[in-house]
This record gives sequence, structure tokens and C-alpha cells, in this order.
Amino acid sequence: MKAPFRYLILTSFAMLALLAGCRADRPADPAAAPAAPTDASAREAAGPSSVILSAEAVAAADLKIVSVAARLVERPIAAAGELEWNPRRVVHLTARTPGRLERVLAVRGDRVRRGQLLAEIYSPDFLTLQAEFLQAEARAKRHAGDAAEEGAARAVLNGARERLALLGLTAAEIDALAAAGAPRPLLAVRAPLAGTVTESGVVPGDAVELGTSLFRLADPSVLWACLHIQEKDLGALKTGAEVVLRTQAYPGEEFRGRLALVGDVIDAGTRTVEGRVEVANPDGRLKAGMYVESSTLAGGERRALVVPEECVQDDEGKPVVFVKTGERTFARRPVETGARFAGVVEIAGGLAEGESVVASGSFLLKSELHKSAMGED
Repeated sequence: MKAPFRYLILTSFAMLALLAGCRADRPADPAAAPAAPTDASAREAAGPSSVILSAEAVAAADLKIVSVAARLVERPIAAAGELEWNPRRVVHLTARTPGRLERVLAVRGDRVRRGQLLAEIYSPDFLTLQAEFLQAEARAKRHAGDAAEEGAARAVLNGARERLALLGLTAAEIDALAAAGAPRPLLAVRAPLAGTVTESGVVPGDAVELGTSLFRLADPSVLWACLHIQEKDLGALKTGAEVVLRTQAYPGEEFRGRLALVGDVIDAGTRTVEGRVEVANPDGRLKAGMYVESSTLAGGERRALVVPEECVQDDEGKPVVFVKTGERTFARRPVETGARFAGVVEIAGGLAEGESVVASGSFLLKSELHKSAMGED
């Protein structure tokens, strides 16, 4: 019985193999055949980072195509640093006489104008000085024309005026006091410059002594960029050189200044020297404490690939350009940028000399690419 059983098993395996071969030779289902290429599939073949424009769209966009070119450029020196208040535009207001704060009209962070009232102090010493001034004013008037007394009376009056000026009163305020003939009850504390209140630690009712800190003001219209210059770059840098600054807050924007100082001491830990750049900040967009990166042209020509600045677009925080790959096809390509010069930017990677890239109109292509991606989503 064992032999027939073995024969039956072998026959079953042979039949299964024959059936499998028949299925493999069967023609494919016509419905499963690949579809003929369509316009959409042709667009996808161009790549997910490509834009295909119609002839009408190309004409309407007025695209400007330029070639990636190599040229001799000066070697830029890069350095990082931070923005700081300009100490020449910072003032510290302290109490000029003992007394009590009756009103505090400014707090930290306030923008104030020159001459703005910041606080008022009740001070017995201030009242005494005003009374002495009024008495000296009356005596000077009384002895006007008296050769024996006029000189002494005028000297006393000038001394009283000077003591009031030391408390912060202007010449106009002292003249107004003389015209009124009566003392003012409170001593005004006014802003000596337009700027920002960076410190204020007093409140109404506080007792103050001579020298008590009241306010610290800073004028933000001109800031210092304090750079950390590498020791190896010192030989190529000179004061007066133009410096280009960039910040993380305003990508793509440049702020320019002049190198005002190269320090005399090398930091033993970082092997850097302080460099100081004065930066105009009329609109107040730059803030003290901001991190900056700088580029300074320092001679020493080298060969580099460059394209006009308008070719490079910021796309999701990365620099990209659009390369012309066909008559109406433009491919988005990430690039590595280097130094920036007058109207051009160095391409450190991603492009080859002679390639055609879009200058005017590259922003339009970026918008079209984003529209296509949103449509697919």
C-alpha cells in the first residue's frame, strides 16, 4: 500500500506545477495595462520641484534669465557679535537733592522724548534754594545802578542761579521762577535725550537721597555692534572699512556701518579681538542684545561664482534659485550662498558656471510652485 500512496503524492505535485505554469503564461488583463501619458503625468515627469509655464505665462511674466558667472571678488572676513547700546548715548539720572518722590511718570520700556517730564520730587532743599534766589533777585533789582552794591548783588544772584541749574533747572525755568516771584513746590526730573527707559526702580512715595538712582535712558538711534574678530584676520582689517551686518530677525536684509575700532587685547580663551561698528538705527528695528553676523571686505582677490541677488529666494528658510531646464521649464534648486557684494551674491555650492537661472521673476516661480504643491495636497 505504501508504493501506490507515494505515487499519488508525486502525481499531485506534478499537477500543481502544471497549473502554475498555465497561469504565468496567461495574457495580462487589458484593464491593468498602463495608461497613455497625459499632461499631468508629463508635468510630474518634470519633477516635483519644477514649474512648467505656458507660452502666454512666460511672456506675461517677463522673466529675465542670467548665466552663472565666475569673477574675481575681494576676500570677505566674517565675524559674529552682538548689538549693544552706544555708551555715548546712555544717561543715568540720579536724585540731585534729598526729598520724596511725589510722582513717577515713566517706567522701564517707555519711549520718551527730550525734555519729557519723568518724575517730580518734593524737596525742602529745593524750596530753600528757590527762596534764596528770589531774595537775590530782589536785592539785585534794588541795587541796580548803585556802583557800591550792584556788583556784589549781581554775584550773589549768579551764584543762586548756578545752584538751581545744578538741580536740573533750565535757564528758561529759572527766568520763569523770577517772573512768578514765588517758589515751585516740586522739582521736575526731565529726560535729557530722546530714547528708551532701560532702568527704573522707584515708585511714588520713595524717599531719595543725593545720588539715588532714578532712571537710565538709552538712545537707540545709533547702536554698537561688538564683533569677535579672529586673530588670523587682524592683519587684513583696517578701521574705516565698510561692514555689512545681518540678523536672524530680518533674513535677507543688510545693515551697514564702518569699523570704528579694532581692540588691542586678544581674549586668551577665544583668541579673538573686539571690533566695534557704529550702526544707524533710525527706525528702531535693531535691538540691543541681538546676535549679528558681519562681513568685511579686506582685500585679497579670489575667483567665485556669483549671481544677482534677486536670483536667490528664501524658501522655508533655505536659499534656492530657479534653473532653466527647458524652453518653458524651471527647476527649483537649493544652493549654498557665501559672501554678498554690490548687487551680487556668491554661490558656494549647487550651481555650475554657465547654467541659466531666473533673475527677475524668480519670486513668481516660487509662488507657482507653492500653488501646485497646495493643489496636489
